[in-house]
Amino acid sequence: MKKRILILGAGFGRLELSTMLSEAFGDDIAVTLIDKGDAFYFGFSKLDVMFGHTTRDAVLLPYRNILKPGVRFLQETISSIDPVARRVTTNRGTHEADFLVVALGADYDFAATPGMAEATEFYTLEGATRLGEMLKTFNKGRVLIAVGGAPFKCPPAPSEAALMMHDHLTTRGIRSACEITLILPLETPVPPSPETSRALLAAFAERNITFIADRELKSIDVPRRVATIDDGREFPYDLFLGVPAIRAPQMLEASGMTENKYIPVSPKTLETRFPDVYAVGDCAKQGTPKAGVFAEGAARAVARALIARLRNEEVPVTHKGTGSCYIEFGAGRIGRVDVDFFSDPDGPTGTYYEPSVALRVDKEHFGSSRRARWFGM
Repeated sequence: MKKRILILGAGFGRLELSTMLSEAFGDDIAVTLIDKGDAFYFGFSKLDVMFGHTTRDAVLLPYRNILKPGVRFLQETISSIDPVARRVTTNRGTHEADFLVVALGADYDFAATPGMAEATEFYTLEGATRLGEMLKTFNKGRVLIAVGGAPFKCPPAPSEAALMMHDHLTTRGIRSACEITLILPLETPVPPSPETSRALLAAFAERNITFIADRELKSIDVPRRVATIDDGREFPYDLFLGVPAIRAPQMLEASGMTENKYIPVSPKTLETRFPDVYAVGDCAKQGTPKAGVFAEGAARAVARALIARLRNEEVPVTHKGTGSCYIEFGAGRIGRVDVDFFSDPDGPTGTYYEPSVALRVDKEHFGSSRRARWFGM
C-alpha cells in the first residue's frame, strides 16, 4: 500500500516538499496538498503589483498546473486537525495520513492592531492592488510605512517599499512634495547583517527617508489619518502602507499544536512533539525568519528525512537555517544578503552583496527556476 503524506498548505515549503517527494518516488507514493486558495504567488510580487510593474493576474500561478507523479492538489478549507491520529477535516471531508506536514503559513492578525482592518496594507495581493490604484492619484503628502509587530513576514519588504516609493514618486516628479517615513519594530533593518543594515540606512539618508527604529505600530485612526506607535507618538499621514501583525492559524491552537501562537519544532529536524508530524514555514517556530526562502529550506530538510525513512535508511539532519534575501534598493539595482541562523553559536550572521543590476538577473532566475520546478512553467 502506498504511503500517504498529507501536506497542509501550498506555499514555498509545501511546493518544494511535494516536488522532492515526487522526484524520489513518483507514483509509488500518495502525496496530497490541501490549500483553501486556488493559486500561488511569490511574496515579492506584491511590491511589483503595487508600483505598477506588473498586474495581479500576471503573478498568479494556479495550483491546477501542478501535474506531478504521485501528487494531487485539493482546494479545500481545513476546519480541524487531529495531530495524534494525523487526521484532517475539511469542508469536503476527512483525510488521514501516515505522515503529516503542517505548512499553513501565518495568518494576518488584523485585530491585534486597532484600526488595521480598516487601513491600507500591502502584504496581501488585494491590499497591494488597492494601494496601486491609490498611488495613481496620490500627488503630495506624507507616506507612512509601519509594522504592527514582530515577527513579521519578509523582514526586508518594508525597507524595499520605502526605497521603491522614493523611485516611484521621483519618476512622477512629485518626490519634493512628499515625505516618506518608515517605522520598524527592529533596531536595524536587517539585524543578522550589520553591513546590510548600514547600506539600507545610508540609502534612506541619501533619499531623505525618515527611519524610526525599534518601535511598533499600536493603532491607526483611519478617519483622522493618524497612526500611533508604542511610545505614544502620533504620525499623521496622507498615504498609509501597513504591515499587519501575524500569528499561526487559530485552528492550530485549537488542535493543541501551538505554544505562544506558533508550533514548536526541533529546529534541525522540524519534528513536532507528535510522532510523524512535522511543521515548516511561518506557522512553525523553526529558528529562522518568516520568509518563503526559509520555509523552502526547512521543507527540503523534511523531504530528505521522509525519503530516508521510507527507504529505511539513516535519517539525515539537514536543516541548516540558511537563506538568501534579495533587497530592492531602487534605480534598477538589487542587493542580496545570505543569512545563516544556526552555524555560529554567537547568533545569526549575514553576508552582504552590494546592489547591482546583475543581482536583478539572479532574482529573476530565483523566481523563474521555481515556477519551472513547481508548476512546469
